[in-house]
Amino acid sequence: MRVALIHYWLVNWRGGERVLKAIADLFPEADIYTHVADPDLVSRELPGRRVLTTFIARLPFAKRHYQKYLPLMPLALEQLDLRAYDLVISSESGPAKGVVVSPHATHVCYCHAPMRYVWDMYHEYRAHAGGLTRTVMAPLLHYMRLWDQLSAQRVDHYVANSRFVASRIEKYYRRPADVVYPPVAVDRFDAATESEDFYLSVGQLVSYKRPDLLVEAFNALGKPLTIIGGGEMLPALRRAAKPNVTLLGPQPFDVIRDHYARCRALVFPALEDFGIVPVEAMASGKPVIAFGQGGATETVVDGVSGLFFHEQTADALIDAIRRFESRSDGFDPRAIRAHAERFSEEAFKERFRACVSRVMPGWQGSEPHALADRVRVGARRGLGANE
Repeated sequence: MRVALIHYWLVNWRGGERVLKAIADLFPEADIYTHVADPDLVSRELPGRRVLTTFIARLPFAKRHYQKYLPLMPLALEQLDLRAYDLVISSESGPAKGVVVSPHATHVCYCHAPMRYVWDMYHEYRAHAGGLTRTVMAPLLHYMRLWDQLSAQRVDHYVANSRFVASRIEKYYRRPADVVYPPVAVDRFDAATESEDFYLSVGQLVSYKRPDLLVEAFNALGKPLTIIGGGEMLPALRRAAKPNVTLLGPQPFDVIRDHYARCRALVFPALEDFGIVPVEAMASGKPVIAFGQGGATETVVDGVSGLFFHEQTADALIDAIRRFESRSDGFDPRAIRAHAERFSEEAFKERFRACVSRVMPGWQGSEPHALADRVRVGARRGLGANE
């Protein structure tokens, strides 16, 4: 069986790329296609793999400004000749699933999220865009929206990275999806039993992740908060933060792991599709104080591995911090760590292998009983029943 993996672009190494690598591990002979790739990144993270790019990679400054070529990406995907492949697996967050496959081939899409800037976060992105960008966004993304919905019908089976994403696949594409949570390198973290007197936030400092709530709430509380991450909001947040709030900017993995181990709790105000950061904190034995919508509701167990606040406001976050401190001794680091292990790389591979073996009966994958976490969203054809 010949297999092709399609990924939107390989210029950073984040959650989507870790999923691609885990899938590639299951298919060591698969070819990988992408719009643009950083050769150094590929050689470091996917050594020995055959990686092919679309014509986008040959356009001027594509390695840095690839997203500006978004209108051409549907055409680029459709130019890929995939006639030789029996199984095509697309990794979708940017344009990836719109390839044209042979009638005999099966196309499985692992969807991290329908393109957020096209669908649910369109108005958010447009509101923060510059004048010229805002002018062209409406007609451009109207076209992208039509293509994205049309190309969604080319996929035979969807796998979503959370129930939250599965519900949006049903909303925008009218298709059901399985749920297989993405892999988190939980083995790289140790459950710490001791904590220091500071809270922690880790992540990109962009508007939709709401780091402004963190600064506002902890300015009012006066409690120590350390924020790790870079992004467009970093300068403004540094100006607004009081001395009890420390913004470290981007940091290497060892520094992040050390802060996970020492913090009192992770604070997570973002609405995310899944959210790897809370799982990493829990793998370190630390509870998570999270906004109670999106992927965090599927990874954090209220009262066991953390607690939720239900409005994205500073007052709601302040109330959650106070509730946490009134019961902070009730969180068991070993139980939190044990919960995080269900999101390991091994668990992802087993569940994704089970999905593929069910839709490709000729592939010698795992036994049918090793099923993925399944969600049936809608009444159309799909792979299964509720979790």
